[in-house]
Amino acid sequence: MVVAGDDALAHRLAAELRGVYGERVTLVVPPTQRSVRPPVVGRARASTLFDRMSAAVNRAAGNGEGPQGPPNRRDEPAGSERVLEAAELTEAVLAEAGVERAAALALVHDDDETNIRAALTARRLNPRLRLVIRLYNRRLGQHIEELLDQASALAMAMAVADGEGDGGGGSGGLGFDASTTVLSDADTAAPALAATAVAGTSKVVQTDGLMLRAVERPPPGPGEVADPGLCTLALLSATTNDPAGADGSESSGSQGPRLLPDERAVAAATGRGTVVLETVSYAASAPSAGRSVVPFGSLLSRRLRWSFAGLVGCVVGLAVASMVVTGEPPLQATYLTLLDLFAINNPAIGEPIGRQILQLFSGLVGLLLLPVLLAAVLEALGTFRSGSALRKPPRGLSGHVVLLGVGKIGTRVLTRLRELNIPVVCVEADPEARGLALARRLRVPVVLGDVTQEGVLEAAKIHRAHALLALTSADTTNLEAALYARGVRPDLRVVLRLYDDDFATAVYRTLRAAHPQALTRSRSVSHLAAPAFAGAMMGRQILGAIPVERRVLLFAAIVVGGHPQLEGRTVGEAFRAGAWRVLALDTAASGGRRGGEPASAVGGGGSGGGERGGSGLVWDLPSTYVLRAEDRVVLAATRRGLAELLGRRRRESAGT
Repeated sequence: MVVAGDDALAHRLAAELRGVYGERVTLVVPPTQRSVRPPVVGRARASTLFDRMSAAVNRAAGNGEGPQGPPNRRDEPAGSERVLEAAELTEAVLAEAGVERAAALALVHDDDETNIRAALTARRLNPRLRLVIRLYNRRLGQHIEELLDQASALAMAMAVADGEGDGGGGSGGLGFDASTTVLSDADTAAPALAATAVAGTSKVVQTDGLMLRAVERPPPGPGEVADPGLCTLALLSATTNDPAGADGSESSGSQGPRLLPDERAVAAATGRGTVVLETVSYAASAPSAGRSVVPFGSLLSRRLRWSFAGLVGCVVGLAVASMVVTGEPPLQATYLTLLDLFAINNPAIGEPIGRQILQLFSGLVGLLLLPVLLAAVLEALGTFRSGSALRKPPRGLSGHVVLLGVGKIGTRVLTRLRELNIPVVCVEADPEARGLALARRLRVPVVLGDVTQEGVLEAAKIHRAHALLALTSADTTNLEAALYARGVRPDLRVVLRLYDDDFATAVYRTLRAAHPQALTRSRSVSHLAAPAFAGAMMGRQILGAIPVERRVLLFAAIVVGGHPQLEGRTVGEAFRAGAWRVLALDTAASGGRRGGEPASAVGGGGSGGGERGGSGLVWDLPSTYVLRAEDRVVLAATRRGLAELLGRRRRESAGT
């Protein structure tokens, strides 16, 4: 496996491939990567002077290591790693990294153009190579996938025509799988970050119209029975309510979170919260890209609305008094009152004294109406004039999420929060940030200013906010904003994006100990995205990931054929507690149900059973359904569970 990148995701991904999947990894990083700021967790093992001298001796002796590609490294132990430093991903550098013999290549630079250029070069060097590319532009990513897959298919067809066959499918012994997968770390992490910030909001995974929804539930009280939903995905840590607990760290002991437990473990786990699969549908629509419409309620401020209400009350009171004094019917009395109010009625000369007094009061109310009408007109004109500008937080806003930073990650999180109809106030220091255009289109209030300056968070109504999402690229800025917000509201829900994972764990534990009644979470985008990238490199269609405390539960769609743990077994027999669990069957991919088999044998009813809206996915499978080789299933798995599924298949392929 070859990983090329310039930030923490590359090191995370390399550590994931080595530690979880046991793969031999070549990590390509810029020369200044380790000297400037190496990440603490997943830090690459630096090449030693002895390794470099040995490589030079091999090249001098003609052992084949050089521009033509490295020698066969099958004698290296599983989980080994070598580091190659290069300023640019040229053809020579990719050849030196072993792309011509590699099973997969991950290009995770922060620059889209760099990744695309390297992907085109790598596809030319090795048409059999499995490519995983990190791109922020999703539309461009779809075109790049089609282009590279088409180039691979054409090259393989020409090779077969020339009689080269299909042998030598990579050093991993995985066989030919030259698929191209384009992923975005922002899209992978955004649902988890948004879900962490909002109490009661489910954790969701969405890919190509597929929606998986998981919800965290507290432990049942005495005499209550917990609702397992469609299935129980995880048992939460027993230290959830302990300020000194390790919920925010990577480690998990016997009382830590337990992924994919069986029914016996769920029944025995008293006093522990659960994460359950509750529904598989999502009705909210994506944000509209059309012109923004000024809502009617924003035309007038609350003070003007109360002023108009007071004037209406005065008119009603004067009309009632006119009915009592003059004996006129209600409609006639109201009409006379309005005429007096607008000063177009005749003077009440010769009328009773009560009628004259009422006319004077009506004229006075009419004088009060003039400035209110003028203020309403001016405010409405100002609202329309600023319809294309950034909105300011409304005066009475409360219960919202304050989002710090609308860069690459913040923009995706903002989209997710608005899809969930959650009120948001954005805080951004850069007036040219990429997310401001989206905020303007979605009519999201924005406060422009440095969050470290006094008064910026107050302008975002932090004292009435429900949660704070600190997603800027600077750790100190996120930490300072969190500490200041906690000073304003000690019970505020805080989610921090921190680069250094050890630092994130220390901050989490300290904030939790200082504010035990408030929820604090520290999240790393690379930590949330690395499992999806690693799974794609291993040839699995990873649909998404759901964080359970600081562990990750993956959702993947795989073909049953070639997996003895699944093929020929029932759904109940295929379930492996703590490793994987089959959730749904893709009937469209497997040609529908078997001939003569009743529909009830494939999918059941219930909340989320049956097919979902033309997708061909059948949820809530009966435990007696036998999985066939051609079936394509959606399963939830731990990282090691997916590694075990893939590892057994690789060993069998190598044995044959």
